[in-house]
Amino acid sequence: MNAATGKPRVGVSSCLLGEAVRWNGAHKHDPNLTEALGRFFDWVAVCPEVELGLGVPREPIRLEGDPASPRLVGRTTGIDLTDRMEAFAAERVEQLASFDLCGYVLKSDSPTCGMERVEVSGAPPDGPQSGAGLFARALMRRLPLLPIEEEGRLRDPGVRETFIARVHTYRTRATRRLRNHA
Repeated sequence: MNAATGKPRVGVSSCLLGEAVRWNGAHKHDPNLTEALGRFFDWVAVCPEVELGLGVPREPIRLEGDPASPRLVGRTTGIDLTDRMEAFAAERVEQLASFDLCGYVLKSDSPTCGMERVEVSGAPPDGPQSGAGLFARALMRRLPLLPIEEEGRLRDPGVRETFIARVHTYRTRATRRLRNHA
């Protein structure tokens, strides 16, 4: 929770807030987040690709190989960024865990931030063809109880209301845990 505003802190993919951090220098501003949900939460913006040092604009990246443990590679050069991103994600998620986040909104279809159904090129034909982005995987592994959604699902009023309730419930439980340990 942000002590200054009293609002819960919720992590969010930076591009969804209108920050021009995408591979092509664009953004994916989602007014539903900034207008409808922004009054309930204080956003903690994260762009794993920019924070990794990939810059804007940059070569597009994708997931390749086994959906259970995909590789993150440049679409044109084939440069493998998997180890760098996994190391960065582990460190950044650990830092975010100390920010008292109460929820997270991820960018769908992103090879770093997609929560599920992210296309994996070269996946075995007889198995799953999609997976989760590398940053999203690290986040969900480290904070398994944290309410997490993708922006597209939050356009549904029922899902949006449920997410808001889950975030506030998470905050209430976290506050109780802190009081009990004091």
